[in-house]
Amino acid sequence: MKTTVKQQVLKGMLVVAAVVSMGACQTVQTTKSGAVGVDRTQRMAVAPGALEQAAREQYAELIARERQKGTLNRNPEQVARVRTIVNRLIPQTAHFRPDAVKWQWETNVITSQEVNAWCMPGGKMAVYTGLMERLNVTDDELAAVMGHEIAHALREHARERASEQMVASGIISVGTALFGLGDIGQQGAEFAYMGLLGLPNSRKHETEADRIGVELAARAGYDPRAAISLWQKMGKASSGEPLKFLSTHPSTADRVNDLTAYSQRVMPLYEQARKGR
Repeated sequence: MKTTVKQQVLKGMLVVAAVVSMGACQTVQTTKSGAVGVDRTQRMAVAPGALEQAAREQYAELIARERQKGTLNRNPEQVARVRTIVNRLIPQTAHFRPDAVKWQWETNVITSQEVNAWCMPGGKMAVYTGLMERLNVTDDELAAVMGHEIAHALREHARERASEQMVASGIISVGTALFGLGDIGQQGAEFAYMGLLGLPNSRKHETEADRIGVELAARAGYDPRAAISLWQKMGKASSGEPLKFLSTHPSTADRVNDLTAYSQRVMPLYEQARKGR
């Protein structure tokens, strides 16, 4: 009797279960929990520091390319503004991981209409002028963006995702061959993996980065409540939001609700920082 597509997908689900139970990963805690209480342990299959060299090389290539195009650090005032904010955030990373202060931090501004900013493993950062100009962000809102991106690096989310994908890819390939699932079965397994593990984990990363980001901003003397207005602006600027179930980011409403709660939690840190300045 032929195996039905449903049976093949169910077998694929068994492979997903194998990813969960058989993944030979080291359990680590990349950061301290901070006042926001981010204390989830992480499972890593990729060695510490393995992504940093690749990030440095990729960053150098990108910066050289933007320089050649004449789109790197074109506006001295924007560059000074971004670097001033980042330089206030960096010392606060010690509250989550003391080694981060000694990273080879670097920040550049790229002229582009894209509303974007990012921080690579090891502290290589870029801010796009579209973020500042199209959203007309305040310094507090820009600190929220950069705090969020720095938080991804502190938590080593890129390494965690690489570990997930490495383990999942290997086990799904072996499992589909072992169970004789064929192409449909493998697609079912991969879909189940993304639905049950891949995308939810990515949303979890975003929430962690939001929470750590507001604490970094507050400790640096930037109003953590600006994260709320920032994401409200992001929501208005977006042409449309993908379905929450398949999105790698929390919905705008969920994000604003969470940021409202956690920005209040770190307000005492903000008030303390303001008094000390």
